[in-house]
Amino acid sequence: MKTLYLLRHAKSSWDNPDLKDFERPLADRGIRDLPVMTERFKARNGRVGCIICSPAVRTKTTAKMFAKQIGFPSDEIGSNPELYFAGANMFLKAASLLDNECDAAMLVGHNPAITDFVNEMAGADIDNIPTCGLVQLNLPIDAWSEIKFSSAELADFDYPKKTSRE
Repeated sequence: MKTLYLLRHAKSSWDNPDLKDFERPLADRGIRDLPVMTERFKARNGRVGCIICSPAVRTKTTAKMFAKQIGFPSDEIGSNPELYFAGANMFLKAASLLDNECDAAMLVGHNPAITDFVNEMAGADIDNIPTCGLVQLNLPIDAWSEIKFSSAELADFDYPKKTSRE
C-alpha cells in the first residue's frame, strides 16, 4: 500500500506584473494558509517520506514551508522540472519514479494538472483543487512503478476555506 499526497501551491502574488509566471512568489494569504493546512495534515497523522515539487518559486516555497512545519528536512525536497507545465500524464510518470522505500510521498504542483490527475486516479469529479488544496490518494500497490490511472481511493480532499471535515 502506498499513499500519495498532492498539494497545490499556496496562493501566489500578482503584485508585480513584470515577473514571469515561473518567478511569482507567495501572496500573504498563501503564507497564512500553509500553517492551517499543515495543522490539518498533522491532525490526520499525515506523514511523508519524500516530497517532490515543481521548480517554480511558488511551489518550491510552498513545499519548503509545508516541510518545515511537519518536520520534514527541507534539504531533502526533490525538484522535477516536468511538473511545471505538467498534465495528468506527467504527474503519473513522476509518481511512478518515486523511491519504493518511500511509502507515503507528496507531489507539489499546479492546476489544472493536479485536479486532472486526481480525477483520473480516483474517478473523482472535482471541479477545482484550490490553492493550498491537499488530496490524499491511497494506492493498492507495492511499488510506485505499478501506479496507473483509475486505481486510487480518494481518502481526503481538504483546502483552507473548507469549513467542515467529513
